[in-house]
Amino acid sequence: MTARRGRSSLYISVDIEADGPIPGPYSLLSLGAAVAGVQDQDGFTPADPERRTFYRELRPIGDDFVPEALAVSGLDRDRLRREGLDPALALAQFSRWVREVSADAGAQPVMCGYPASYDWTFLYWYLIRFTGDSPFGHSGCLDMKTLYATKAGVPLRAVAKRGMPPALLPRRRHTHHALDDAVEQAELFANLMKWPGPGSSPR
Repeated sequence: MTARRGRSSLYISVDIEADGPIPGPYSLLSLGAAVAGVQDQDGFTPADPERRTFYRELRPIGDDFVPEALAVSGLDRDRLRREGLDPALALAQFSRWVREVSADAGAQPVMCGYPASYDWTFLYWYLIRFTGDSPFGHSGCLDMKTLYATKAGVPLRAVAKRGMPPALLPRRRHTHHALDDAVEQAELFANLMKWPGPGSSPR
């Protein structure tokens, strides 16, 4: 029995900044994305993560927020109430961008994040709430922590960037600006995809 040859995957690194732990009561404030690369039957081809990017800041959808969560991003909710995009417009623009870069690559989009769980929770909720659809489907996401744990043969709870081989780590800084971090994490993702496992370095 031969393996089924499906469509290629276009991996899009996504990072969000929010003002609380869950969407609905709390708001997605900024959304950054960067094309990380394409995987087909011949392997993974990394992209320059600074070439195809997306960034928007959104108007909060409610009054509740967690000060500690808001402080991480440094975003100003009062400014975003005045200047942030309407979430319906921002998510429609994002969906259009994802479909455009995916069509250009001839591949299906897959969101990847570090970790994916928090960012995917906000992203998927906002996509369905404000556009009624997701260009990633309901399960098109990949968690970089899980990818590392599988390749390294370590428990998921043991994974932290500080414990990874230095050659895997991105050269770019993690700034808690959604676009900066999406680009940084795209670099990490490309390194992970090329990494054969412990005792080796990314080629």
